[in-house]
Amino acid sequence: MTKHSAIDIARWFVEWAAAEDAELSNLKLQKLLYFAQGHFMDLTGGSPLFEDDMEAWAHGPVVPSVYREYKKFGSGNIQPDDAAFDWDSYEVEVGEFLVACWNTYGAMAAWKLRNITHTQEPWLKHFTPDERFIRIPKDDLKAYFAGKSKITPA
Repeated sequence: MTKHSAIDIARWFVEWAAAEDAELSNLKLQKLLYFAQGHFMDLTGGSPLFEDDMEAWAHGPVVPSVYREYKKFGSGNIQPDDAAFDWDSYEVEVGEFLVACWNTYGAMAAWKLRNITHTQEPWLKHFTPDERFIRIPKDDLKAYFAGKSKITPA
């Protein structure tokens, strides 16, 4: 399977949200990336969806590179960039997984998703108020999501 970066996966979610005429803020996008990474690792026996690290920030897990890419939108709706998006650059299995992830979490509000992450071990274990750049190890995501996947691709 082709390795995707977190920004590749984020762009997929941004384009999908636009196609669905759905709102997608940076906060919500970050939580979708967290759930997608965790469930993907569960379904694949530990293989990550993307290699980028996540960090434990005050409002939950964040992929810093993706946050920086979309911070210009503030807390508003992220707009797709003007470059043509190629849906075919994602393997069928990855696309089906991301659709299933969207169908599971996409209708939830950003703050609801944030609050869910605040009850889960990967964030709880690594968040420390007033400290920055605390990485959430992929092994912790793998262990937490093991056997919990509710994502069922077509």
